[in-house]
Amino acid sequence: MMLQYFQRLASVTEARISKYPHQPNARKKFALEIAKLGIRLYSGEHRVAWCGVVAPFDVLSAMNVTSCFVEFVGAMLASTGTVGMFLEESEHAGFAADTCGYHRAVLGAAMKGMMPVPDIMIATTCPCSGGLAAMENLARTFKKELFVLDVPSSDTSESVRYLADQYKNMMRFVSDRIGGSIDEDRLRESIVKSNRARELMIEVYRLAQHVPSPANGQSLANFGIVMALFLGTDAGIEIAQAYKDEYEEMIRNGKSGVPDEKIRLLWLQNRIQFKHPLIRLLEEEYQAAIVIDELNDITWDAIDPDDPFTSIARRTITTPLNGKISQRLDHIQRLSKLYKVDGAVNPCHWGCRQGTGARGLIQAGLKEVGVPVVNLEVDCVDTRNFAEGQLRTRLEAFMEMLRSNPTAHGA
Repeated sequence: MMLQYFQRLASVTEARISKYPHQPNARKKFALEIAKLGIRLYSGEHRVAWCGVVAPFDVLSAMNVTSCFVEFVGAMLASTGTVGMFLEESEHAGFAADTCGYHRAVLGAAMKGMMPVPDIMIATTCPCSGGLAAMENLARTFKKELFVLDVPSSDTSESVRYLADQYKNMMRFVSDRIGGSIDEDRLRESIVKSNRARELMIEVYRLAQHVPSPANGQSLANFGIVMALFLGTDAGIEIAQAYKDEYEEMIRNGKSGVPDEKIRLLWLQNRIQFKHPLIRLLEEEYQAAIVIDELNDITWDAIDPDDPFTSIARRTITTPLNGKISQRLDHIQRLSKLYKVDGAVNPCHWGCRQGTGARGLIQAGLKEVGVPVVNLEVDCVDTRNFAEGQLRTRLEAFMEMLRSNPTAHGA
């Protein structure tokens, strides 16, 4: 089922791109590479690694391994509209319905034989213990040994060395299972490509800060977290370049992502992964643009090709979803100021300490910089828990409040 879905997505997207070959087609190129990744994961023709969210995907790419964090599958099942049966499968097996929908969906898919058996499994302790638990359960289902990257919560030289050593051990773990050792030249090439994609992404985010913004509610949805899967590849560079070209052209031509932009929004943590009307409501009825997602940011320095594991360890440790909540709040406050946002939308994903668990602290932190927050009670994967009427009412009241604010940038 999933292989056919990704094949159809690739075919349709390629046709749309070929219709307008001289346009940047940024979102379409992003979607096409996602489809191609899905085909590689499900075709049975490639070495596959199921991973935690912050695994070093550029290193795995250099080892000729197709790798992906398992939450990606939960999101894709939600986008296809088929996620319900997999959620029910995991719930019937005893997984509580109020735990993370991403993980329940993935576990259910594995139980129903709808996930390829991986060659390698690499879990990460960041960003959540739920993800680690899901990987442990998947390892038992697939009868595979699990390598766990223990990500320290503090950014110290000792912590960086500790994680860098784990990456070296991870490489040996992977090499033992696929045969052979990593090509140092290939690793260096992957790092160079990661750094180039990083430079372009910095430019994309800088352009999105423009008033009015070239970004809209869909163009950069899931961008930052999924782009990690393409670091170290030509695809990552091509996607980022397409966004840069598209946004530069829009700004040059005086075109904004949301026509007549009046309100600028920050979207916190998770996007709602299934089809829903809330983005259209924001854009069409309130001319509100989602100009920044919390996870769309570059928080790490360029990787040193001569000492890549130290740099990659620091990249992982300094992610805003790792460590103290104060680090995450500082990051959100900085984004709010950079992007001149008027308000923030927080989908409080059920069963998630980053979403529901941190809602009060996030609301208080954004209040310090004058940014109001609307909290939406929603499971970002499970359509069964989507109360559209209640959510519309809350969003409408929030938007009316922002619209009446004389300090709003579009007022």
